[in-house]
Amino acid sequence: MQVTLDQWQAFISVVDAGGYAQAAEVLNKSQSSISYAINRLEHSLGTTLFRLEGRRARLTEAGEGLLRHARQLTEHAQQIEALATHFAQGWEAEIRLAVDSIFPESLILHVLNQFAEEQPQTRILLTETVLSGTDEALLRREADLVIGGRVPPGFIGQALMNVEFIAVAHPQHPLHQLNTPLTLEHLRPHRQLVVRDSGSRRLDAGWLGADQRWTFSNASTSIQSACLGLGFAWYPKLKIAAQLNRGELKPLPMETGASRFAQLYLVLSEGEFAGPGTRRLAQLIEAEVKLRGYS
Repeated sequence: MQVTLDQWQAFISVVDAGGYAQAAEVLNKSQSSISYAINRLEHSLGTTLFRLEGRRARLTEAGEGLLRHARQLTEHAQQIEALATHFAQGWEAEIRLAVDSIFPESLILHVLNQFAEEQPQTRILLTETVLSGTDEALLRREADLVIGGRVPPGFIGQALMNVEFIAVAHPQHPLHQLNTPLTLEHLRPHRQLVVRDSGSRRLDAGWLGADQRWTFSNASTSIQSACLGLGFAWYPKLKIAAQLNRGELKPLPMETGASRFAQLYLVLSEGEFAGPGTRRLAQLIEAEVKLRGYS
């Protein structure tokens, strides 16, 4: 005889409530229906789950062994029901997010945590991109939502925030020892640290006239290199705030061009036809950017 989910739920309720009558009250059923469910369950399993001690139902050794598995089974069933409801309402099973590496990690992670609390059933696939890599994620339909520095033709983007880049190096770097406003000619003999474009076009951004250049695929590795005095670079000020505060990096005294700005846009690949989860995630991102005063 097949064991039903209702029988397992009745079993758990008797345990939690402390008896058949109490379980019947919790489940809003008759005591006889609870007794019948337990009898059918024991018959199907070929073992006794409870022994009565006065008015209380105590678990047998077999009942103790099965209780944890019964809880897992009913919890899994509830998750399946919630997931089915989630998808029936049109929410996506997965949202693919492409974010330019200059966007603050703490902000996007905070937003994703908010979203997960609202929609835990939706999976998130986050890809960090650089320069044209963000465009390509859109054009190849590899992302549902993008934060990048350009809105490709055929898409509509919402201006999200301006990111300030500043020229920096370790305080002991030779450029800081010149004690004069720096020009590009001062920079030329020294090593510039840059982050490689993650797209196929391999675009460059920022001054690249240095005689020496180290190119990294990861922004954090580039920043660590600068902190070790291995070169100078332009970095998003928000991303190196901790290093500036700790004195590991120091702004270069440039005569001109010490800082520059890059505009970031929020783009939904399907525009007005984006799913409810993608739209909600976009709303949370915009709200958090405004809350932090970045817009």
